[in-house]
Amino acid sequence: MALVDMRDMLHHAYENSYAVGAFDLVSLDFLEAVIGAAERCRAPVILSIAEPHFAYYDFQLMLPAVEAAARRATVPVAIQLDHGSSVESAVEAIRLGCNGVMLDASDMALPDNIKATRAVVETAHACGIPVVGEVGYVAGEEGDGARQHPGQSAMTQPAEAKAYVERTGVDFLAVSIGTVQGRMKGRAKLDFQRLKQIRKVVHVPLVIHGGTGLNEDQFRRLTAMGIAKINYFTALSDVAAETMRQRMKSDRQGGFTDLKRGVKEAIGKEVERCLRLWGTAGRAAEVLAQCRPVTPVEKIVAYNIHGIDEEGASLLLRKAQEVISGIPGVREVFAGEAIAEGAGYRFCWSIRFATQIACETFRNHPAWLAFLQKFFDPVVGDFLSIDYRAFPGRVEPRESSGALRSDGAGSRGP
Repeated sequence: MALVDMRDMLHHAYENSYAVGAFDLVSLDFLEAVIGAAERCRAPVILSIAEPHFAYYDFQLMLPAVEAAARRATVPVAIQLDHGSSVESAVEAIRLGCNGVMLDASDMALPDNIKATRAVVETAHACGIPVVGEVGYVAGEEGDGARQHPGQSAMTQPAEAKAYVERTGVDFLAVSIGTVQGRMKGRAKLDFQRLKQIRKVVHVPLVIHGGTGLNEDQFRRLTAMGIAKINYFTALSDVAAETMRQRMKSDRQGGFTDLKRGVKEAIGKEVERCLRLWGTAGRAAEVLAQCRPVTPVEKIVAYNIHGIDEEGASLLLRKAQEVISGIPGVREVFAGEAIAEGAGYRFCWSIRFATQIACETFRNHPAWLAFLQKFFDPVVGDFLSIDYRAFPGRVEPRESSGALRSDGAGSRGP
């Protein structure tokens, strides 16, 4: 089932009055726990990577593991950048595998928030990636939530929410109606009347940040009133920490792996509780039927160069890599030279894009057109350029009758 379009996923939730969980990840224990719980519940899920958590792990090392887990999952999965701070953050997240981004400019004045969000929307949409924006401000009360989201919360004003969505073109809207970032003191008092007014004027799926601490009745009312995505982390962090504290009491001499035993299971249990409570459990098959897959596209450009020497050819390849890799939506660039002498085409580029839309946008990107005109066209006489879509499904390697045997014998081939 693997990666699916996050826009399709959340519209299905919005139209059917349930919410998809976006669970923030800070380690492989969290990643494996969330995927495991979603598969047990047969539920769609969003793997969320929050920019404020980058202090705890290397984003560039984490994303390949997250994408690998998503692609081999047996339920529909999306990957989002949460609380992104800039266009640059969004572009990097898309390059590394996120198929949804959230810009958090909610601490800005509304005109500045609109301007910053619109810039991210234009860039992300050109890559075929949906965007979450936020109006109103959800502050934290204690711990990491208070440090990362300081100050006082500001409730979302319906009129501002309407203007923001219309002027930015965001796909989803995060609202402030009484939740807090991180751990909550006492019981949350949610303003459901405000949420009702927002839904009446804003016709996109709505998002709640600060899901920890809400009770079952509050969650049920939220999903019935247009909340299609619930961001959730602090409760997962707390159950993980409590599990380790209990292990320390019973095993004071244990090593790291001893002390974290049971953490993954505890996180998974809490994720499973949420998925069942939010109405997501059992939805995997119908969501898959409604969602487009996230399909990478590869552009192969093979060519010959005339009129320049080896050093000039090397400079051309390096310049191509520099220009191509800087264009949003490009995930990877390979520049190569044919191994066999006398090959029909001596040089090639292989360019991998996040989506087909990103590939289509690339063709007319000003930086690419300028490179072709100034560097490529004057020295390239003959070339071919073909776009390939990833083959549907996943082909598992299997042993065949011609496979190499342990004694080294077997079939021979190219």
